[in-house]
Amino acid sequence: MILRISVFLLILNSFSACTNADSEKQFMNYTDTQLTHDNSGHCLNSTQIFSPNGEWIVFDGRNDDTQIGSTSDISVVNVNTGEIRNIYKTINQTEWGPGVGAATFSPVEETVLFIHGIRNADQNNPYTFTRRTGVAVRLSKPQQPLFYDARDILPPFTTGALRGGTHAHTWSGDGKWISFTYNDYVLQKTAERNPDVEDLRTIGVMIAGKKVRVKPTDNLENNDGEMFAFLVVPVVSKPRPGSDEINKAFDECWIGTNGYIKTDGSRQTRAIAYQGNVVDENGNTKTEIFVADIPDNILSTAAEEDLRGTETERPRVPKGITHRRISFTPKGVSNAPRHWLRSSSDGSRIAFLAKDSNDLVQLFSVSPNNTKEAPQQLTHLEFSIQGPFNFSPDGSKLAYIADNSVFVTDLETGESNRLTPRVTDDRIPVGAVNWSPDGSTLAYNRYVKSGEEKYLQIFLLRKTNR
Repeated sequence: MILRISVFLLILNSFSACTNADSEKQFMNYTDTQLTHDNSGHCLNSTQIFSPNGEWIVFDGRNDDTQIGSTSDISVVNVNTGEIRNIYKTINQTEWGPGVGAATFSPVEETVLFIHGIRNADQNNPYTFTRRTGVAVRLSKPQQPLFYDARDILPPFTTGALRGGTHAHTWSGDGKWISFTYNDYVLQKTAERNPDVEDLRTIGVMIAGKKVRVKPTDNLENNDGEMFAFLVVPVVSKPRPGSDEINKAFDECWIGTNGYIKTDGSRQTRAIAYQGNVVDENGNTKTEIFVADIPDNILSTAAEEDLRGTETERPRVPKGITHRRISFTPKGVSNAPRHWLRSSSDGSRIAFLAKDSNDLVQLFSVSPNNTKEAPQQLTHLEFSIQGPFNFSPDGSKLAYIADNSVFVTDLETGESNRLTPRVTDDRIPVGAVNWSPDGSTLAYNRYVKSGEEKYLQIFLLRKTNR
């Protein structure tokens, strides 16, 4: 009997040692470090937060990601020294605006782009979906805003300018094009008088190479733009059931750093994958994935078109842009947490979140050339993924938050590794996990208590040599 107990204890100790070793191995390839410490918010965008050389991370001053309208500051922090530099501060900031947030770095130069509320924001005209635009600041010239997309809300409007709210800005791989989601101020105001008019969310792009000038206004509602902007996706109020018509386009991504290879072997260099709400044969709304192919020469052709729109119609989509649906799922991705589509660097995969057969949120991918093939399931976790995700720069891995931890999935092996210990809900990582340009570092947000308060801080996960 004593011998049996001894053997049992030996086996139990061996199992415990193996379990502890495995647990340690989960975290041993990365070192987790808190980068910011001051008692204020340090909110990271969902993507493109690192400078091209990986030395700086951009953030806004939110301590809650819903509070762009009341946030005044855009700053950068050095990943090696922890030095923080404020690069932009709004003028006459109030709780109603103008507000700034959701900042991203250009992939090719030290320029930061962010949402900026309309400058005359007040209690009667606060920051909102239709009252924001894209503003850039170069690190070498702090406090000097560059308005990237022109805004013109006065008839007869201006081709190359839009009439409302651009947001969730994302740079193309070469930094020359920027995509965004869009809501229209003119249609919003018309809808208040006319119930037949709706402001439907859609997607647009802005392109460097042609500045846009508009009629100035005394109340700062209009502004010129450094780039030429237009809508990319047509939306309709009442999609036909069973069709590919959509009433909302949102949360897009550029496909590849240089586009993708089509089935005929040619390269499509400018393309966007986006989520669109369709109505199925039973009248139910669901979200599916679409692709918009954009001609390289569209800047010259679109500039010759009348894209202005009217007080009852949104600005027009230029000719030459083609659309197709690439996902055909039973329930769509409507039941997943809010997320932006992401593309691998070679453009071969478009990743998204959806529920699996166990009703758990997992990562899936589909080819931009998809012809009704079933999406590939990329993760097989025993719990749901909790929010947005990002590909590594080489496209071989995906980083995300699940089970109150940071995870990375290797797409070649299918292995998913926990990089941070599981924590309680009050200490959970939040938002998206971002990769540095060389893939050696991950950055994420987590709340940290300071006295009776807690503040959104930036943490780094760096690869070790062990």
